[in-house]
Amino acid sequence: MINNRLNGHDPDTLVDEREAASFLCYSVRALQNWRHRGGGPRFVKVSSRSVRYRRADLLDWIAERTVSHTSQPI
Repeated sequence: MINNRLNGHDPDTLVDEREAASFLCYSVRALQNWRHRGGGPRFVKVSSRSVRYRRADLLDWIAERTVSHTSQPI
């Protein structure tokens, strides 16, 4: 656990929307749209103008969308 924290891989680490967008290979604007419309990864509202994402929530969001064939519903 300590080793993960030192390497920056702690799942509870908060990242800003730029880092989250880069990790997901999407634009910052896509994350902003998902926050407004719903459907994106869970986020932490740090203040009225500051949003962060937990690494674990990004990984969970990816896992929820992982399918094994094209006819599998999301």
